[in-house]
Amino acid sequence: MATIRDVARLAGVSISTVSLALNSPKRVGAETLERIQQAIKSTSYRVDPVAQTLARGRSSLIGFVSANLGNMFFGDIRREIEHQALDHGYFVLIADSSGRADLERALLERLQAQKIAGIALAANGRGAEYAAFLRDFKTPIVMFDQKVEGAERDFVGSDNPLTTTILTEHLLQLGHRRIGFISGPAGLHTADERLKGYMYTMAGAGMEVDPSLVVEGGYTRTGGHAQAMRLLTRRDRPTAIIGANNMMGLATLQVMQEMGFRCPDDVSLAMVDDVPWSNVITPRITMVVQDAQKLGELAAQRLLARIASPESAAQPPEDFILTPRFVRGESTRRL
Repeated sequence: MATIRDVARLAGVSISTVSLALNSPKRVGAETLERIQQAIKSTSYRVDPVAQTLARGRSSLIGFVSANLGNMFFGDIRREIEHQALDHGYFVLIADSSGRADLERALLERLQAQKIAGIALAANGRGAEYAAFLRDFKTPIVMFDQKVEGAERDFVGSDNPLTTTILTEHLLQLGHRRIGFISGPAGLHTADERLKGYMYTMAGAGMEVDPSLVVEGGYTRTGGHAQAMRLLTRRDRPTAIIGANNMMGLATLQVMQEMGFRCPDDVSLAMVDDVPWSNVITPRITMVVQDAQKLGELAAQRLLARIASPESAAQPPEDFILTPRFVRGESTRRL
C-alpha cells in the first residue's frame, strides 16, 4: 500500500508539502499541486482518515444537525453544504434531532467529542441557558434557518417577517379580512418572526386580529392538519389561511379536500416554502419561497472560513439575511 512518503518522492517534494496539498490545496502552487495529484493517482494513495485527524487535531468531517430532514427545504440546504464541503476535502455527517432540544444538545456534544471540524446547525434549543451552551462550544458552529439569540454565532437565514408580510398583504389586497394563521412552535426563531410579520401587517392595515384564528401547528403535518380542522369546522371560519411552513400548508389543503371545500372558491390558502412537485398540486399553492440553495452555500462558506484559520475563527459573528421570493398560485382569489 502506497504511503505519503511514496507520493512525496514521486512528486519531488517534501512530505509536509504533500500534507499541505491534501489539507489546504489553495496554499500550494498550481504546478506543484498538479505534480502531487498525478503522484497520488499513479501510486493509488489513499488518505488515512485517522492519521489525518491526528495531524489536524480535528477530523475531515463536518456535522449537519437539523430538526426534520424529511422536509425538502432542509434537504436542499444539506445538499448544497455537502457539495461545498466535498470541494474542500470534507465529508458531512448528518443528524436529525426530531425537533428535540435535549437530543440536539446530545448530538452536538457527541460530534465535538469526535473532534469534528465544524457544525452547521438549524437550532431547536432556545433560551439563555442554551445560548450560553452554544456560545461556549469549542467547535466552530454556523447556525442556519433557526437563530438562538445571544449565542454569538454566525447566522444564515431568510427575512422571516417578510415571508408572512408578503402573504398577508396579498390576501388583504384580495379583500380578505378574516385570515387564519397556523404558526410554528412558540419561542422558535422562525415561528416567532413569521407570526410577527402577520400580526404587524394586519395591524398596519387597521385590522383587528381575532386571537382564535391564530393557532399553533408545530411545523408538522399532523399539527397542521389538526389546527386546519379546528379553523375550518368553525361556524365563522376564516376566508383565507396562511400556513407558516410547507408541511402545515399542505395539511391545510388536505383538510379542505377531506371536508369538501373548494380552494380557493370556499377558502383561500397561502404558505411559506415550496414542496416537491408543487406544480402538479391542484390548485397550485400561492407561496413565499426561500432560496435554500443560497442559504446552504452561504452557511457552508462561512463555516469553512471559520475552520480554515485562527484569524477567521476569531472574527465577530455575522448575520446573513436573504430576501424570499413570492410565487402567485391559484389557491388565492379575490372576495
